[in-house]
Amino acid sequence: MDRIVLSLLVDNTAGVLSRVAGLFSRRGYNIESLTVGVTADERYSRMTVVSFGDQNILEQIEKQLRKLEDVRDIKKLEPGRSVYRELIMVKVRANASERQAVSAISDIFRATIVDVGKDSLTVMLTGDQSKLDALVNLLEDYEILELARTGLTGLERGSDDIRYLP
Repeated sequence: MDRIVLSLLVDNTAGVLSRVAGLFSRRGYNIESLTVGVTADERYSRMTVVSFGDQNILEQIEKQLRKLEDVRDIKKLEPGRSVYRELIMVKVRANASERQAVSAISDIFRATIVDVGKDSLTVMLTGDQSKLDALVNLLEDYEILELARTGLTGLERGSDDIRYLP
C-alpha cells in the first residue's frame, strides 16, 4: 500500500468538506487524515488529505477530486519536496513526584506543557509523525488519560508552482 498526501485549494463555502468526504466514502476509499483551514484569502480553504491504496486507487482519488466543482487546485505533496507537520496533545496522569520525569521527556522533544492539574499534565508537541509517535511511546510508561492528534498538514517547499486565483 502506498500513501498519498494531497493539498487541495477549495472554495470556502458550506458543504465543501462534506462533498470531499462523500467522494471518499461513496467509492470506498479511506481517509487516514484530513485537516482543513481558511487560507490568507478568506474565499479559499486548504485541505490536506492523506490516504492509502495501490497506485490505481491513488490515481483515481486524485482524478475524482479534480472533478469536484469546489476544488480549485490540487498538489501532490511529495516527501522530499514538502514540509509536513502534525500537532498532538497528550494528557498524562502524573502526581507531584512524576511531574519532573514527564517534564524531562517533554523537554527532550521540545514539547510544551500546556496544562497542569492536581494529578495530570497536558503536553503539546508539533512535528512529523515519527516524532509524535516517539513521544507517545515514552509517555506510555505513564497512564495516558487522553490523546488528540490534528492529522497531517503540509505545504510544498519553495515558491514554484504557486497558483494565484482572481
